Amino acid sequence: MPNTATGSTTNMVETHRLVIMLLIFLEKLLLANSKVLLPDANVTCIIPDDCILPCSFRPTGTVVIHWYKLLIPVHSYYYNKDQFGLQNKHFSGRTCLFNSHIPHGNASLLLRRVKVQDKGMYKCYTSTRKGNQEILVNLEVKALIQSVIMEMTDETVTCSSHNIYPIPQVTWATDPNSAQEALKNATIKTTDHKGLFTVESTLRILGNLSNYTYFCSFIAADKTQVWTASRKNQEGVTQEEGHALSIPCIAPHNLQNFSLTWTFASSAEPTVILRYDTKSRHTFNLWEGQAELDQDLLPLGDGSLLLQKPDIEEHSGTYTCTLSGLQSRHVVKTRVNITVAAISVDEQSVQRSWWSTAASAAFFLFTITVALPQCVRQRAMGTRSASHRYNGAGCVEDELHKHLNTTASYITRQHGVEGNRPQLQFEAQDELAGPNTAEDCTVASLPGNQIEEEEKPEGPPAEGNDGLQTSSPERDGLGNIEPGLHIS
Repeated sequence: MPNTATGSTTNMVETHRLVIMLLIFLEKLLLANSKVLLPDANVTCIIPDDCILPCSFRPTGTVVIHWYKLLIPVHSYYYNKDQFGLQNKHFSGRTCLFNSHIPHGNASLLLRRVKVQDKGMYKCYTSTRKGNQEILVNLEVKALIQSVIMEMTDETVTCSSHNIYPIPQVTWATDPNSAQEALKNATIKTTDHKGLFTVESTLRILGNLSNYTYFCSFIAADKTQVWTASRKNQEGVTQEEGHALSIPCIAPHNLQNFSLTWTFASSAEPTVILRYDTKSRHTFNLWEGQAELDQDLLPLGDGSLLLQKPDIEEHSGTYTCTLSGLQSRHVVKTRVNITVAAISVDEQSVQRSWWSTAASAAFFLFTITVALPQCVRQRAMGTRSASHRYNGAGCVEDELHKHLNTTASYITRQHGVEGNRPQLQFEAQDELAGPNTAEDCTVASLPGNQIEEEEKPEGPPAEGNDGLQTSSPERDGLGNIEPGLHIS
């Protein structure tokens, strides 16, 4: 029967040997592959800039360098040159080492055009004859807030920013102040194929559109950035043409090294009419001589625009003032309406007097031009027939005298010179061709074309008539009187 105690002792001895051998093996393994664990490094890189991941080692001749992101090969170096055979495609063409610095113990990695997908934990592994080394580097990435755009309608005001990482915080405020309960907003966050965020926040208008100045702030996740946009839609401004007009634009807070831009829009696209930079003091003025700024008030944040002599067609429209400072942007929009200048009572009186004088002179010239030639023609016809002269020219002259007298009287009343009326009438009469006697007016007033003569009693012929004697009128067969001459 076998000895059980002897067997148990033998098993214990063998187990002890195996443990000793294992310890010896582990000791040798640790000596051959000694590792020095260094504290982790944290690095933050800006998208899409280049970034350096630090790594250093003790140089002792030949070195092997491997960069990993978790288990993904990022960059390798051995046999004194870069090795890209195992590099992941995500990092292809975007990594390099500072090869001239490697003999001095610099194994840092340059990562170009950082992306959102580059964030994470990286491991720098170096191996030399004196041992191996690993350094862990935690990479954080962020996309800075570049600008904040604010737009306003009759009902809402919207604030937005693009290409941000990580998601920023959005806050609202007004001037005058409003309770936070009244500033409830709807914020939408979306990402693009690069992993960058677009944030859009919308707030309903409080009361009338021109009652408040609205402020929207985007705060970066790490609190290193605060971008603020503000906007005010002012009440419309009305001014008469030709009169100077100031369009207000004042920054809501102190600005340093800001730029000012004025744009104008009527029916066409907005046009930049003026630019000014406080740092360089450079001015661009498309409306030189028509619009200007107050240079003394500009450093105080007052960029009001002064229109010297506004015109109805050229200067009626919407004016937008934009003050851009460090991480801030303030916009003021104003509707300007230029109207026709009102005429004073004195100017209206002068204009009426001028038009009355012009109308009177025109009427007088028209009468002379039209009636005078007609009178001349009638007198020419009168040389052929005495009856036509009296009934034609006389009537025309009489009518002409009436027109002239009326015109002269009207002109005299307009200018208040009643004493000159008779002289004006006589001067007008003198311009007619030929005299105008009382007999002409009497004859012209007779209705018929024949002149009846009273019958004279028969008597002896008057002496000195050379034998001519006027006979008594005879009657024809119809009983009509035939005037005639009888030769004795």
